[in-house]
Amino acid sequence: MANGGCTTSYFEFMNMKKKILILSSIAALGMLAYSFIFRVKTVVHAPMGKSFYDLKIKTLDGKGSINFADYKGKKILCVNTASACGYTKQYDGLQKLSEKYKGKLVVIGFPCNQFAGQESGSEEEIGSFCKKNFGITFPLTEKIDVKGKNQHPVYQWLCQKSNNNHGDYEVKWNFNKFLIDENGNLQSYFPSSVKPESEEMTAAISK
Repeated sequence: MANGGCTTSYFEFMNMKKKILILSSIAALGMLAYSFIFRVKTVVHAPMGKSFYDLKIKTLDGKGSINFADYKGKKILCVNTASACGYTKQYDGLQKLSEKYKGKLVVIGFPCNQFAGQESGSEEEIGSFCKKNFGITFPLTEKIDVKGKNQHPVYQWLCQKSNNNHGDYEVKWNFNKFLIDENGNLQSYFPSSVKPESEEMTAAISK
């Protein structure tokens, strides 16, 4: 009986040892699998930032497009514009900047009707108004949303630090200004109150 009891205990011990080894192996495999899955998910979902030069937008007449990569080596001033705003007279200053820094700076107007309906006209009316009243020669884009759920990709890039690596911004009114440097980086943001011909603006352009 004693020998039988010892034999039984020995087999029980060996079975328990096997179970422990199996469970340990399963746990190790589980940790390995978890680690692999986590790494894969991290790679798949890693943010893939776009360069400003990857972006483009339709022209005001809709017949062409503005490819920002065409302006590499120059600064770009992006301004959301409107024809019936208290700041509309800034078109004059923007045109003067465009002429003064020709070859160094490209001014681009982005018509937008999101602020008190102050850009309600058609693309043809907007173009005619700008040419007749301010002699605008710099590029104007199609009418877009600069905020909200239909925010254009260009303004998603301009307003989100995760894209521009500079800061988070909200366009709160017409004639907000974003200055892109010669390498496609967001350099400066200016609210509506900063005039195109201001010392603050010209100093940033001259850097």
